Amino acid sequence: MMKSTKKSELTRARILDAALDRFRRQGFEPTTMRAIAAQAEVSLGSAYYYFESKEQFGQVLLENYFTGYLESLDILLRSDGSPARERFMRYWRRWMDLQEQGRCHGQCLVVKLGAEVSDLSEAMRMALHRGTDRIIARLAACVAEGAADGSLPGLDPPGVAQTLYELWLGASLLTKVRRDASALAAAMATTTTFLNRT
Repeated sequence: MMKSTKKSELTRARILDAALDRFRRQGFEPTTMRAIAAQAEVSLGSAYYYFESKEQFGQVLLENYFTGYLESLDILLRSDGSPARERFMRYWRRWMDLQEQGRCHGQCLVVKLGAEVSDLSEAMRMALHRGTDRIIARLAACVAEGAADGSLPGLDPPGVAQTLYELWLGASLLTKVRRDASALAAAMATTTTFLNRT
């Protein structure tokens, strides 16, 4: 029984990996269940056994994505003896580095799928909403630490976190449109200027 359960979990994970790869490369709408099953090397019936619809694939993928993203964010922002401001800026520098290396399309599902799926699926829209709210909450907590350690004094933590996250998300979308890093450079300059006012 244990061996069967493990095989089932591995098959489910393989199907999810195939769906993630397809969604990242093609987007949600053009990706079919048949293509996901073929890439995962399972029958179409097996894909439907684990997931009743492509929408459920998308919802589970987004939830898994945010779980992993938040784990990485917690590591990046956790107290390590450095001022909170330094850890906060580390996040934006990492964001910029990933985008400049052309890995954004393969990294950020919010940028890749956000606008597309929000009009197609309420379940996926809510997964994006919950996930981005949790990111902003983590960033706000870091700003609050900065107020406590004096490295980011005089700021409204939730407001700063939301404003900067929205700025960078917009810059990421413009980076895809322009195919250059000008919007990211502007976002970094604005972030630095904003924080230097404290």
